Amino acid sequence: MPAIFKAAFIFVAPNADPSQDYSWVRTNEVHVKTVAVSNYQQACELIDALVEEGIKAAELCGGFGHQGVANVVKVANGRLHVGAVRFDNHPCLDFISGDALF
Repeated sequence: MPAIFKAAFIFVAPNADPSQDYSWVRTNEVHVKTVAVSNYQQACELIDALVEEGIKAAELCGGFGHQGVANVVKVANGRLHVGAVRFDNHPCLDFISGDALF
């Protein structure tokens, strides 16, 4: 059996608590942890724990603006790959970017 690839999907939601607001989807070859954060700082603080869990890639939701993605990439510092879903104006955030909120 091939090694299991672990990834994370991080999304922004008001009043989220990443220590409680998460879940896993596990297939035979890929495990994905979905985690809610309430701001960019929480996402950055989450990176060390994700790396310790063996997560190799993190996908950021469209609520992360350009600055939010840059912040996470800087903290990740090559320890995991960071990708992003893109919305210039996210429908779940009243059609603005997280950059305007955080």
